[in-house]
Amino acid sequence: MIDPSAPRAAGLLLHPTSLPGLHGVGDLGAGVYRWIEFLQASRQTLWQVMPLGPVGMGNSPYAARSAFAGNPLLIALDQLVGRGWLDPADLPALDVSPHQVQYDEAEAVKLGALGRAFERFGASPPADRDDFDAFCAKHRAWVDDYAMFMAIKEVEGGRAWFDWPPGLALRDPHALAEAQRTLADRVRFHQFAQWVFFGQWQAARRYAHEWGVRIVGDIPIFVAHDSADVWVHRDLFYLDSHGQPTVVAGVPPDAFSATGQRWGNPLYNWERLAAEGYAWWVERFGATLELVDVIRLDHFRGFQAYWEVPAEYETAQHGRWVPGPRAALFDAVEAHLGRVPMIVEDLGEITPDVIELRERLGFPGMKVLQFAFGEDARGVPTGRNPYLPHNYAREFVVYTGTHDNDTTVSWFASLATAERQAILRYLGGDGREIAWDLIRLAFQSVADWAIVPLQDVLSLGAEARMNVPGRPTGNWGWRYTEGALTPAYAERLADLTAACARWPRGPDG
Repeated sequence: MIDPSAPRAAGLLLHPTSLPGLHGVGDLGAGVYRWIEFLQASRQTLWQVMPLGPVGMGNSPYAARSAFAGNPLLIALDQLVGRGWLDPADLPALDVSPHQVQYDEAEAVKLGALGRAFERFGASPPADRDDFDAFCAKHRAWVDDYAMFMAIKEVEGGRAWFDWPPGLALRDPHALAEAQRTLADRVRFHQFAQWVFFGQWQAARRYAHEWGVRIVGDIPIFVAHDSADVWVHRDLFYLDSHGQPTVVAGVPPDAFSATGQRWGNPLYNWERLAAEGYAWWVERFGATLELVDVIRLDHFRGFQAYWEVPAEYETAQHGRWVPGPRAALFDAVEAHLGRVPMIVEDLGEITPDVIELRERLGFPGMKVLQFAFGEDARGVPTGRNPYLPHNYAREFVVYTGTHDNDTTVSWFASLATAERQAILRYLGGDGREIAWDLIRLAFQSVADWAIVPLQDVLSLGAEARMNVPGRPTGNWGWRYTEGALTPAYAERLADLTAACARWPRGPDG
C-alpha cells in the first residue's frame, strides 16, 4: 500500500553486496553510511534491496539458506575491531577486482575472522552477553534451527540436508539431540553471527531513517529446497518420505521459452498452512518488517494461482495451474500485523484475476520501462502497452529496469534499429544518454514512486548487469567502486527529483 496522502517519492535499487569494501564483498561498514548520505544528497527517500538472507546456490539472494536469517558476508569486520573481538591483523584485504564480489574468497576470510571474534566474545562485558542472549530468546522461533542447520551442513561438507544421514535429514529427535551435544559450540557461533548481522543492519537502518530514507525489502514467494525452512517445516511443503519434492515451482511455456521454466523450488502445501492460520507466513512477514520498512512481494501472481510441475519432469511443459491462497493469506497477515506496506511484483503474463486480487488488496504493482516499447506488425509502438507511462495510474511503482533486466545502456544497444528509433520518437531525444532519458521518464510519470537501479544512474553497460534469469552461475557479482558516486550525480538526481515533485521539502529544501 502506498499512502495516498503521502508525497511522490524516488529511490535507488542497490543490494548491499554491491557496496565498496575491503574484503571481497560489500558490507555494513563505512560504505553503507556513505551510500545513505549519497541518497540524502540526491533527494532519494527510498532504498530498495534484494533479500538479505545467507546466499545459497549460485550465490543468489533468492535461493537463501533461510527466509529469516541475515547474510553473514555483509558483516563489517572492522567494526568488530572496535569491540575488541578482532585485531587489525585479522583483517587481510583481498587482492581482487573491486568491481566484482568474490564470494568464495570473501566467505573464507569473513567466516574465519568471525570465528576468531566469536572466541574473544566470551570475554566480553556482561552487557554484550546479555544482549546476545536476549537476541537468541527473541528469535528462538528460527535462529536455533537455522544455527543447527548450518552447523550440521559444515560437518557434512556442505551437502544439502536431504543428502545427510537419514536421522539428521528427517530430524529424528535422538539424532538431533546428539548433534546438539557435539555441535553446541558451532551452533552458538552461527547464532553469534546472526546477532552481529542484525545489530549492524539495524544501526544502518537507523541511520537511513535519520536521513529520511525508507528501506524497501524483498520477500521471494518460494524458498530454496536446501534451506533451514524446508528442513524444519517439511510438512508445509509437498515432499516425499525422503524429503524430495513431489511437485516443484515453475512457469508455463510462453513466447520466450517453448518448454517454460522449471525453477525447482518445493511448493507449499497451502491447505496445511491454512489449517495453521498461515502462521509460518505471518512470522515471515513479521521478521522481514524488522529489517525493512516496505515489502516488495515477489511473483505475486503465484498467490492467485501457481504453475505446478511434477518433479519427475525436467521441463515445465507438463505443469498445471493450481489455486493459491489468494486473499486468505493476506487477511491472516493483516489480522496479526496490521496493514503491511507492500509493493507486489505483478510482471509477466498477468491474468485479470491477478489484477482483481491486487486491486482488492489495495497493493501497488510495478511498471518497468524496458517492457514499455513493444511493437506491432508495422514495427511501431502500439501506444497501448501497459508499461508506457501515459497508460499508468498513480498506484504503481515505476522502474527503468529491475535486478533481472540488463542495464538500460546495454538493453538499448541490443535492440534493432527500428525499435531504437521508435523509442527515441517517444522520448523525444537522441539516445546519447538513454539511461537518463528513461530515468527522467520514470520520474516524470504519474506513478507515486519511481525506483532506479544505480547502474542506470551511472550509465553502465552489460558488465554491470546483476542477474541473467535462467543462468545458474556468474550472477549477483557487480559492485561499484569508491569515488563512483560523485557530487555531480547527486546534484543531477536531486534537481530532477525536486523538479518532478518527488521531494517532500520542495526544490530548495
